[in-house]
Amino acid sequence: MKANFLLISLLALTLSACASKPKEPDVASTATPQTLYQEAKTVLDNGLYNRAIELLQVLDSRYPFGPLARQVQLDLIYAYYKSGDVDKAIANIDRFIRLNPNHAELDYVYYMRGLSNLKSDQNAMHSMLGIDRSDRDLASTRQAFDDFKLLVSSFPDSKYAAESKSRMLTIKNTLAQHELLIADYYMRRGAFLAAANRGKYIVEFYRDSPMVEQALEVMVEAYGKLGLTKLKQDTAAVLQLNFPGNKRF
Repeated sequence: MKANFLLISLLALTLSACASKPKEPDVASTATPQTLYQEAKTVLDNGLYNRAIELLQVLDSRYPFGPLARQVQLDLIYAYYKSGDVDKAIANIDRFIRLNPNHAELDYVYYMRGLSNLKSDQNAMHSMLGIDRSDRDLASTRQAFDDFKLLVSSFPDSKYAAESKSRMLTIKNTLAQHELLIADYYMRRGAFLAAANRGKYIVEFYRDSPMVEQALEVMVEAYGKLGLTKLKQDTAAVLQLNFPGNKRF
C-alpha cells in the first residue's frame, strides 16, 4: 500500500510540475522589430511564405510607422504573391501606391501589380479546367498590360522595364489568341457577325500579332456566311496581299 501511495504521489507531483511549467515564449511577442524582421526575411527567402506573412503582418500592425515599415509592406506584397493570394497582394499594392506615391521603389510595386494581375486570370482559368468558357473576359490580364505599360512609360530606366516590355508583347499575343478563340466560338454557333467583329478587332488592335492571318480568315468566312460579298472580297484581297502563301481562300 505504501509503495502504491508513493507511486501515486510521485505521479501527481510530476503532473503538477508539467501543468505549472511556463509555455515557451512566442518569438513574435518578445523579439525586437529588427530581430523579428530578420526572422521574417529568413523564412521568406527560404520559401516559407505563409509563415513569413504571419511575421510580417505582426510587424506591419505593431510598427506601422517604424523605420522598417515600408520594407515590411514591400515584403508582404511579395509574400502574398508567391503564396498565390493575389487578391491580398493587389490590395496591399494599391494601399502602398496610395500612401507612398513618390517612393523610390514604386517601379517594383507596379511590376508586382502586373505580375499579380496576370496570375489572377491564370488562377481563374485553372479553376475552370474542362469548362468551355472561351468567352470569358481576361480583365485582369488587360490590367496587367496597363500596369507594365505604366511602368515602362513612367520609369523607362527601371531594371524592370525590359522584362515589362517583353511581358507586354506576350500579353498582346495572349489577348489576340483569346479574341480568336471567341471568334471561333461564335462561328461554331452561327453568330457570324459577332465572329467577324472579333476578327476585325484583332486586325485593328493586334496588327503585329501572328493571329492576324487567322483573324482575316474568320472575317472572310463570316462575311461569306452573311452574304456580304463585297466585304468578303475586300477582306480576301487584304489576306492575300499580306499573306501571299495563304491557300485557304
